[in-house]
Amino acid sequence: MTSVHQLECPSKVDEKPAEGTRRMFDGEERVLYEGYWIKTYPVPADTLEAKKRLIEGLTRRLFNHTEHGLNIPGTRLKEAKAAHEAETDPARKRVKAAMLAGAYFNRAADIFRRLVELQADGVEIRSDDALMRECGRCLLDAMELGRFVLHRSGEEGIDELWGEPFRAFSIPLEDFYESRYIKIGQAMRDIDRIAGAMVTNFTQIPAFSGISCLVRDLAEVAKVKAENLRTDRDIFDVWAQLVTAAERLANYTPLPQPLECRKADPRGHRVSDGLQLIRQGRDLIFYIARARTPMPKSTREYIERCATYLETGRIPLMPAPLPV
Repeated sequence: MTSVHQLECPSKVDEKPAEGTRRMFDGEERVLYEGYWIKTYPVPADTLEAKKRLIEGLTRRLFNHTEHGLNIPGTRLKEAKAAHEAETDPARKRVKAAMLAGAYFNRAADIFRRLVELQADGVEIRSDDALMRECGRCLLDAMELGRFVLHRSGEEGIDELWGEPFRAFSIPLEDFYESRYIKIGQAMRDIDRIAGAMVTNFTQIPAFSGISCLVRDLAEVAKVKAENLRTDRDIFDVWAQLVTAAERLANYTPLPQPLECRKADPRGHRVSDGLQLIRQGRDLIFYIARARTPMPKSTREYIERCATYLETGRIPLMPAPLPV
């Protein structure tokens, strides 16, 4: 399994490589973002066919990570728009806005597919073509509605996934690939932040003092998963190691504590709350590694819950997501 090369910062600031620096490690090119040397991929020729394949891949990725029921065919765009405009209940309107985003997204993919077919038949497609402009408008509308879409966990939206297809359509592929490396670096950073919060807080509680290695193991393989595609040769080992590391953490057995130790704990940490919090951290790391993009709201709130548990012995109730 390929390892993540994390930067060791030297004593002088000016010796630190700049963001975007590329270097070879064991015959493999990596680029530096957020202190992580991230695996790079060859950029395909910037053609309509290449952009079509990329947008199709982003489509599958998008609907794989968002709440259910949003993959509305582009042929139903008019119906989806009417349903959204007629809705008055705020919660239902939020859901219908998310469904409308899916319809816009699929309409854009349909148009782009036809453009590629026309080009293959010898028809010249210019950047100012009416269909190209319509495709761009649909992607932009989908991106703007993306703020109403929740991650499959229900905790927060991941707007980045909705913006990616528009960027893939509107900027050179080389620039799009670079933007993905930046997001992967941010995802790795948040994985380490979550793992750090778990280790810092749980190891101060006797029943969970043995959790550090399990958390670190999951974080390391999660960062490797974040930089690897499903088509990579190593994915079989990477995915198997991620799943088993997550299982080991979820199955952690708290260390038994003598009665006098439990009485000496003034906060009386509820073990069941701690186990629930550990599984929430496991899930969040898993979500970020699979989406390959940061989840800042969920990360921030999870770190706060860890601190609250250490301080009070209980975890706060998680509020239900509010309609936007």
